[in-house]
Amino acid sequence: MRQTLLYHFLSNVPVAAAIWSVLLVFALGLLAVLVARPERDVAAEAAPDPAAEEAVRRADLRRYADEVAVAAAGAAQTARRRREQWQTAQAAADRAWRAYDEAEAAARRLAGAAVLPEPRTLRTPAEYAARERWLHHAAMAAHWRGDLSARQLADVLAHRNGWDPRRHPAEQEIVLARVVRDGRRAGWRAAAERERRAWRDAELAAEAARALAAEACAAAEALRPGPALVRRTEPVTAARAAVPAGRPARFRPARVG
Repeated sequence: MRQTLLYHFLSNVPVAAAIWSVLLVFALGLLAVLVARPERDVAAEAAPDPAAEEAVRRADLRRYADEVAVAAAGAAQTARRRREQWQTAQAAADRAWRAYDEAEAAARRLAGAAVLPEPRTLRTPAEYAARERWLHHAAMAAHWRGDLSARQLADVLAHRNGWDPRRHPAEQEIVLARVVRDGRRAGWRAAAERERRAWRDAELAAEAARALAAEACAAAEALRPGPALVRRTEPVTAARAAVPAGRPARFRPARVG
């Protein structure tokens, strides 16, 4: 009995060894496949896809073109608004200049009449009261026209800062005309300064609008299919717009659009 069992065991050892060998080879092959497969996947993922890259590039370029187009439209609207503001300031400066020119002519005409002898009148309280009434009336009229400020009117009514109601109305008229001329000259200078600032703002806005419009055209052109190479575009902002070196005599910014 023992010999029979030993015989069967020894006779089945080669068969078991063969089975284990086959299983071991199969396991090693499966392990090799599992190890090599991620490398093939990584290699497949790392391989460039020209069509996908082109689609991504065109999507980015289209998004950039849309953003630049919106910025260009906003810059053009700002440039138009700044130009309208400059035209308003220019019209105001022209009106201020005409008002000053009229006041200067009136002051010169009265200054020429000052060489004539002063009319002789009686120096009575009634005469001085009449002169004071005339001065107050003339000052009030000038104030309502905008030629005298509230402070200047207060000085006239209080007889301060050289306003003497005892002077003859002809002399008072000359003094009043000079004060009006000086006030209008100051108003014209302020209006001219506002016009210059408005012109600078309009020029900067127009230059920024032109730069953004050119950039928007370049981005739209890059989206068109063609054999030519696509030009690399960069964003252009209003801060990069160059300030013009010169200025025309009448400060006329270029039109946009």
